[in-house]
Amino acid sequence: MRRLANALRYSARGFKAAFEHEAAFRQELFLLVVLIPVALWLGNNIAERALLIGALFFVLIVELINSAIEALADAVTLDHHTLIGRAKDLGSAAVMLSIILAVTVWSAVGISHFL
Repeated sequence: MRRLANALRYSARGFKAAFEHEAAFRQELFLLVVLIPVALWLGNNIAERALLIGALFFVLIVELINSAIEALADAVTLDHHTLIGRAKDLGSAAVMLSIILAVTVWSAVGISHFL
């Protein structure tokens, strides 16, 4: 139980840090809160609803990982370093791909709903 309590505490600290320090996380969280009711309305069944909401959570997950990479890289050095720059760019690319995935899922479900 102690290990679970510690994990929950560390996770809460991580969410708080992301919310306080990461504008992109706040924007994506806002979209998640706004779009969950839309997903519940738009999805024709539980699988579609899960895909719509899951795609939004996936964006947040990747954003958290990218933010962790950036924070760690900045803790190592603020000077320009080729490998650190590459790591940050790769994290950013991962976020972009997660957003493309979310837009694709939402578009596919939306198109099938209205056709």
